[in-house]
Amino acid sequence: MSQKIRIKLKSYDHNLVDKSAEKIVKTVKATGAIISGPIPLPTHKRIFTVNRSTFVNKKAREQFQLSSFKRLIEIHNSTAKTIDSLMKLELPSGVEVEIKV
Repeated sequence: MSQKIRIKLKSYDHNLVDKSAEKIVKTVKATGAIISGPIPLPTHKRIFTVNRSTFVNKKAREQFQLSSFKRLIEIHNSTAKTIDSLMKLELPSGVEVEIKV
């Protein structure tokens, strides 16, 4: 059942992404599969500009930034034990996990 599994993690907090990637790496290494990663993917930044005042001070503006952090983990030579351990793994809320087989 040797297949390649690709796991993408995405979150607005970089600490959550790093901790969950570390959890995944520990559980996969315990089952004996070969792992490559976590590979940091580019950070996506969204910048919003908002007027501070609606009428009088039109030139006064305020900027907000929303960053999303991503990590990529690839698992090679996975077994049924590896998949079972990944299914039982509990990750913190606020982390989006996308798994491709």
